[in-house]
Amino acid sequence: MTTPDWMPPGVDAELPSAARIYDYLLGGAHNFASDRAVADRLLAVDPGVRRIATLNRAFLRRAVLFLMSQGIRQFLDLGSGIPTVGNVHEIAHQVDPSTKVAYVDYEAVAVAHSEMILAGVDNTAILMADVTEPHLVLDSPKIRGLLDFDQPIGLLALTLFHYIPPQRKPFQVIAAYRDALAPGSHLAVSHFTDDLVHSTGDGLVDTMKTTQNNVFPRSKDEITQLFAGFDLVDPGLVPISLWRPETTMDGGDDPSRDGQYAGVARKK
Repeated sequence: MTTPDWMPPGVDAELPSAARIYDYLLGGAHNFASDRAVADRLLAVDPGVRRIATLNRAFLRRAVLFLMSQGIRQFLDLGSGIPTVGNVHEIAHQVDPSTKVAYVDYEAVAVAHSEMILAGVDNTAILMADVTEPHLVLDSPKIRGLLDFDQPIGLLALTLFHYIPPQRKPFQVIAAYRDALAPGSHLAVSHFTDDLVHSTGDGLVDTMKTTQNNVFPRSKDEITQLFAGFDLVDPGLVPISLWRPETTMDGGDDPSRDGQYAGVARKK
């Protein structure tokens, strides 16, 4: 097999990753045969998986634009994944090029491609770190050198926390980030749930067990706990297609199969 020129040293191409599977579902090119095989199995279990990925990308755009309308001019994107068209800095810089965007991920392909995309782009940074170790992110000179934690920050945690198992204490993880944020900061979350996938949820979870990223679906009440210390803005925590849709395409055709809840909240 010919090694792609974008493949970082030490990456195991045989071990699928959620970031690369997501990249494939969105039509990206930074994935391996092992990732595509898992994605195809996911699609066989539920053909709506690609729709779930697309709806999440649309929510990212709406959330970033909403936060900018609230005066946010700096973002911390946790578990940012592999850059594809419509990343946070691309959306934000169309509104205000001075907006600062820091990405964080631990997946080598995601970080390497981010470094390539962000080379020469002002007001951006990418940090390779495990977001479940908040001090590694919050104490990083790269992050502290870009973001001003005395000013409001838009904290993005999209399709992130459903990959964090209970033993890694996800609610304590998000609390550590919350406590580091200034009042007026906002949190945006999307999270996989069995509530909105009908009978296919177990099949999706079982399929992801063959990757390096297991999935831990949570109920609406559990996901709401991630927003402790924040006030949810309208319309609250809802199926992802129902969070302030701008077009009929944003809204999807059946919110009961969205697969994820999404919400945005403001720190008190």
